[in-house]
Amino acid sequence: MQRFLHRLEVERRCSPHTLTGYRRDLDTLLAACAGAGIGAWRELRADHLREAMARAHSKGLSPRSLQRRLSAWRSLFAYLIEQGVLRASPALGLRAPKAARKLPQVLDADEAAQLVELPAEDAQGRRDRAMLELFYSSALRLSELCALRWRDVDLSEGLVRVHGKGGKLRVVPIGTQARAALEALRGDGATLDAPIFRGRGDKPIAARTVQQRLRRLAQRQGLWKRVHPHLLRHSCASHLLESSGDLRAVQELLGHADIGTTQIYTHLDFQHLARVYDSAHPRARRKRGSREA
Repeated sequence: MQRFLHRLEVERRCSPHTLTGYRRDLDTLLAACAGAGIGAWRELRADHLREAMARAHSKGLSPRSLQRRLSAWRSLFAYLIEQGVLRASPALGLRAPKAARKLPQVLDADEAAQLVELPAEDAQGRRDRAMLELFYSSALRLSELCALRWRDVDLSEGLVRVHGKGGKLRVVPIGTQARAALEALRGDGATLDAPIFRGRGDKPIAARTVQQRLRRLAQRQGLWKRVHPHLLRHSCASHLLESSGDLRAVQELLGHADIGTTQIYTHLDFQHLARVYDSAHPRARRKRGSREA
């Protein structure tokens, strides 16, 4: 198991957060093996795994967490087959309970504008304004934004190079307002190797600091939704899809390997269409709950 985790870290370049999740899920597998008196991987059978999944489900573990756990187990079994330890996966044919697909929350265009249009009268204000504009402009993940250095942006071309999950590099556009905010921030003086968003001691700003700062700024701007970095990423993707209808472009912007991951935004787009239709069409005023029916 340790060799498998080492491969994830070195070859697949998984983040520390991802590795922690894998380790936690694989520890539950080891605990299940110990509880069943299993001393070798070849002794593990599908009914052992099914019993472990059922026990976790009965204790309240959500279907989504069970899906993640089973995925980690399958990855380990695939590695063990590759290494000649197993001949077949004991998880073959095993299914986790289906999880309800939750649509991500988004800000509407007016709320997004209300949030990002901060006064930028001092260094912290310029940093906060540039941070919010770039989140919303380029649909960055929190970890991606925190890791940015000035060498990663080309303000003349309006592009930013982002190192995403697994170290994958993508180049995404920067909107006009975000470019202006970054130019104002760079006016405070910075070398190419300096982090764009600095915390204490000229180090890159911490992810936790960004989360806390964003929550306070949202309240200051009069937004009482639960505003977090990923909300701005979802909002950017949803608004871009509403305007363009180009799902492939949104996939490239977000850095999704599988377009199926991006397709959730088509559901958001339909919800927007349904709301507009119901509010604007003279013969579309339905009774409460009729759409669900």
